Amino acid sequence: MTFQMSHEEELLLATVRGFMEDNFFPHEDMVDRTGEVPEDLGREIEARAKELGLFACNLPEEVGGGGLGPRAMRLIEREYGKTTHALHSWAARPTEILLACAGDQRELYLLPAVRGEKRELFALTEPEAGSDAMGMKTTAVRDGADWNLNGSKHFISGPCMPDFAIVFAATGEDETPRGPRKRVTAFLVDVGLPGFECREGTKSVSYRGYKTYALSFDDVRLGPDQILGEEGKGFEVANQWLSMGRIWVGASCCGKAERILEMSTEWAATRQQFGKPIGQFQATGFRLADGAMSLRAADLMVEDAVRRHEAGHMADQDAAMVKVFCSEMLGRIADDAVQIHGGMGLMEELAIQRLWRDSRLERIWDGTSEIQRHIITRSILRPLGA
Repeated sequence: MTFQMSHEEELLLATVRGFMEDNFFPHEDMVDRTGEVPEDLGREIEARAKELGLFACNLPEEVGGGGLGPRAMRLIEREYGKTTHALHSWAARPTEILLACAGDQRELYLLPAVRGEKRELFALTEPEAGSDAMGMKTTAVRDGADWNLNGSKHFISGPCMPDFAIVFAATGEDETPRGPRKRVTAFLVDVGLPGFECREGTKSVSYRGYKTYALSFDDVRLGPDQILGEEGKGFEVANQWLSMGRIWVGASCCGKAERILEMSTEWAATRQQFGKPIGQFQATGFRLADGAMSLRAADLMVEDAVRRHEAGHMADQDAAMVKVFCSEMLGRIADDAVQIHGGMGLMEELAIQRLWRDSRLERIWDGTSEIQRHIITRSILRPLGA
């Protein structure tokens, strides 16, 4: 790690690393092989995270969370990136969107999520609305004071069957200078409501054991108190979380890249060919050098974004730059690691192949690299009227 840490941050880092050594690393191979985190293991991780103050550590103390700020969360997300999402997701960091809960919603959703009594899903992506979120077909139509929700979501991820979902639906249309635009609203939807089906979806080769869910809604009746935030302000609520979520993806990528580089360096220093360690050949050594430089640059980008956020002037393009740079940095380092390991890089006996597979997803979720570049391009051209 290239940045300076306070004494408190060093203690936090030691706590997280000890937690991972005991609860994550011993189970990685089993989870990847079986595609499951046994529920008793997940609950053990959850309980230990609560004991250490790591459960809901991202939420404010006034709601029962750990109250850790962005700099501390950067350290945690970076370390968690070294292992599989299927395991560290049990040490939950409930989505900050729940802080928009008001009135009875706090007792029904926010506080139970902080205590670990309920789990949520963030349900935005649809079969025909991934990168194009405004293309969503899920709708909620007024019926008196209530709403009727219809549509579907997929690729909605979580460690276990949720208790409720934060569902985004079109609730009308607004006229804007750029033409008609869907009015999107966020709803809190309990699993088990009539017409709401939540089931396990397709399985991914990245982060095996971290589940995806398919959600379908057939005339699901919701009361006005199920709206999270304000009607028509769903994206405003979401964007408060999405930008920082992309920073945490960047931090996670840095952690995974560091672990992969360490494995590759050890292999390059001990694997002999033609009578000497393969790291002494430029074709291998330069891959390590390029990886080390790229990782340092990525870490500095994450640190810069965190500082901008703390100062209150982080823009969407700042988060987009971090997401695309860090995820693509990780992809290069993971691919080089397979090459350095040769045939063994693809064998199940080594963790490299798993880390390589897991790395690939980072360029897709939380907004693809293409979408991040679109956000950056827009920020460059719009001030010039283009």
